[in-house]
Amino acid sequence: MLVFHERLCGEYRCPIPYFSETDPLSELISASLSHRTLNRDSATAMRNLRGRFKKWDEMLEVDPSEIEGLISMVRWPELKAPRLQSILAEILKRRGELSLDFLAEMDPVDALSWLESIKGVGPKTAAATISFSGLRMRALAVDSHHHRVAQRLGLIPPKMAEGPAHRYLTDMLPEEWTPQQVYDDHEIFMLHGQKVCHWRKPACGRCLLSDLCPSAFKIDAPAAYAA
Repeated sequence: MLVFHERLCGEYRCPIPYFSETDPLSELISASLSHRTLNRDSATAMRNLRGRFKKWDEMLEVDPSEIEGLISMVRWPELKAPRLQSILAEILKRRGELSLDFLAEMDPVDALSWLESIKGVGPKTAAATISFSGLRMRALAVDSHHHRVAQRLGLIPPKMAEGPAHRYLTDMLPEEWTPQQVYDDHEIFMLHGQKVCHWRKPACGRCLLSDLCPSAFKIDAPAAYAA
C-alpha cells in the first residue's frame, strides 16, 4: 500500500490542501448530501440549505418536502431530506444542542463510533465529519472512486463493499501517520479514480501504477467494478 501512496502523492503533490474549514455539524450535512452525487451538485444543495436556514435547528421546523426541494439536484433527495432531519433530531436529543464540537475532545475511534451509532450515518459520513471539518482528526474516508481504485489494485477483496472497506484500509495505514497524511491518502486515491482509473474504460496506458496493478489492461466488464 505504501508504494501506491508514495507514487500517487508524487503525482498529485501531497500534502493536499484541505478544501473545507466548516464546523463538524455542517460537514456532516454536506457529507450526507454527497453520497452518490457529483461534487458540484452537493455543493449547490449545501448553498441552498445555508441560504434558507440561518441555523441548522431551523431544518427541524419545516416539512421534509421543503428540504427535498432545496436539495433536488442531489441523488435521492426524497430519502436524504427526512434522513437529515432524523440525524439532526437525534443529535439534539442526545446532546441538548445541535453541535458536534464536543467530538474534538474524543479519540478519533470513539468519535467515529459515536457518529455511526446514529441511524443514517455510515462510515464515510462519519469519517468525513471528523477529517474534512475543522476538527482535522485522523480518519480515512472511502468514497466510490477510492473504493474502486483499491479494489483494482488488490488492496481489498473484490466483493468488499465501501462500508467494511473503511476499517480494512484504515488498518493498513502506518500508526504514525498524521491526520494530514491520512487525508492525503483518501484524496490521492479519489483523484486517481476521477482522472485515470475510471469506472468505464480506465486509462491503464497512462497509469503510473499499471506495473503493480493486477487489473491493468484486464477490465472488460466495468459493471463488475461498480461502486
